[in-house]
Amino acid sequence: MGKCECYIHSLKQGEKHVLGEARIIKHLGDNDYLAEYNGVRCHAIFNPFVGKFFVDDVYGIVRKSPADRTR
Repeated sequence: MGKCECYIHSLKQGEKHVLGEARIIKHLGDNDYLAEYNGVRCHAIFNPFVGKFFVDDVYGIVRKSPADRTR
């Protein structure tokens, strides 16, 4: 995995998707990926029709569990 040009949800302008650089960290499941954009870890999906990841840094944020916060 690594850094790539992705469509970033928070950069969207109206109905127009906007590209930005994000890091795809790992594959989680069926078309579900862990990504990081501007220090925020979130879910991403890959769209094979456009050949890009869509990173959801608005609704797909991955928050640390309470057990992780104490470490």
